[in-house]
Amino acid sequence: MTNTEKPTTKAEAKKQHIEVAQKKQIIDTPKVKAPEKKPEEENSIQKSEEVKKNPIIKKEKSKKRKEEAIVRAKDIPISTKKSVAVCKFIVGKKISDAIRDLEQVIIFKKSVPMKGEIPHRKGKIMSGAYPQKVVKNFIVLLKSLASNSADIENPIIVEAVANMGSRPYGRFGRFRKKRTHIVIKAVEKNKINKKNKTKK
Repeated sequence: MTNTEKPTTKAEAKKQHIEVAQKKQIIDTPKVKAPEKKPEEENSIQKSEEVKKNPIIKKEKSKKRKEEAIVRAKDIPISTKKSVAVCKFIVGKKISDAIRDLEQVIIFKKSVPMKGEIPHRKGKIMSGAYPQKVVKNFIVLLKSLASNSADIENPIIVEAVANMGSRPYGRFGRFRKKRTHIVIKAVEKNKINKKNKTKK
């Protein structure tokens, strides 16, 4: 209840004026409207909440299976002619069989068939030789090819190529040294059969 009586003192009069002013301020202060959210902002907020609830699961990419294995060697100090003969000797064989045959060549139990003025050897072949240095280098390459083709089932040597490399001059420039590049390729046996069927 407000006092209707007139204030007796100046202090009481001041108090009444302050109370009236505060009431007026409370009445006059306008209500601040909350900012309206746009539908786009609401959608973005909902999406961010959904992402937090459902974290993205990364799919693991399946690794492609190896189909072929290759070994390359450059500038090996061996005869290119003998290397070509050894390449023909190992093509179409399994890596393990090729290594076993070359080991028999080192022991002089098997000979590598070769063309040219080379004497005949024992067995069904005409002329052949036992190129020791070449065979030893090929065995090293075939062992590295076997380790490269660990993921391949039944790898078979499909391609073996020997090319002449750069031939540096020897001592005093009187003769040139032998250098050969070699590439050996192995493929899964099933893949070879499929390729042959498509060709037919």
